[in-house]
Amino acid sequence: MGGKLVITGSNGLLGQKLVNLFSQLDSFEVTAISRGDDRNETAKNYTYKSIDITDHIKLNTLLDDVKPNYIINCAAMTNVDQCEKEQVECDKINVDALKVIAKATKKHHSHLIHISTDFIFDGENGPYSEEDKPNPINYYGLSKLKGELILKEAQINYTILRTILVYGLVDNMSKNNIVSWIKNGVENKQTLTIVNDQFRMPTLVDDLAEACFLAIKNTAYGIFNVSSSELLSIYEAALQVAEAFNLDTSYIESIPTSQLKQPAKRPSKTGFDLSKSEKILKLPIVTFKNQLQVFKNQLLKLEQ
Repeated sequence: MGGKLVITGSNGLLGQKLVNLFSQLDSFEVTAISRGDDRNETAKNYTYKSIDITDHIKLNTLLDDVKPNYIINCAAMTNVDQCEKEQVECDKINVDALKVIAKATKKHHSHLIHISTDFIFDGENGPYSEEDKPNPINYYGLSKLKGELILKEAQINYTILRTILVYGLVDNMSKNNIVSWIKNGVENKQTLTIVNDQFRMPTLVDDLAEACFLAIKNTAYGIFNVSSSELLSIYEAALQVAEAFNLDTSYIESIPTSQLKQPAKRPSKTGFDLSKSEKILKLPIVTFKNQLQVFKNQLLKLEQ
């Protein structure tokens, strides 16, 4: 196992984790691409290129130069309400750039690992298996489903990893994630209103990075679900975050989704059946509570 690996969206949460992981392995030659300056201050032994993946010519040129054995596509527009309001921009990143990557995958006989989402489902019949029929109810979910269909029709070796509410810790994070937002809010004695009628299985970014590694290691093609193992309301998840950090849960208030008046609809109950990933990827099945302790230990180490 090894070869030339391109990681797109390398400044993001998953992108940085992957650069950290693969750059430590002598058998991989890592090229990381993202917009702007490289935010990763941890990893060594990799090449960084500042490329906007909506610039198809630059993206194509880089992939032709590298001729990768593997591509992990982490680049995406993931802000659900922004995707709803800026659909053309959303498609440029989540759909059109992926067409370019899929063509390059075919040309260079690469293995493409692509990140997708629970939001391809309508939330009426969760938790979902890999075989369940998608029915997105917002534009973000639709754009990610379009991406999946591109790969299915491209006649390439692909792995789609669907995931849910990714959180974790990396250098210079540009976006908040649910766990750090809750932790910081309660620590600052802010009252947080959290929905009690949306159910999810949050995912520690380290587990998603491991799934990418295992997809390569096990030459696992197709679709796999990656998340924690227990279906929780977002309100219940927030209480677990507060408890993990010994914070005052009275700052967390429960509300129905209808009170938020968000531009994009959210599926009420997603969650995943993880048995395929456990069996084929050999991915450990873990609870949110357990992975919160992993996250907490990472933070403590950073603060020492």
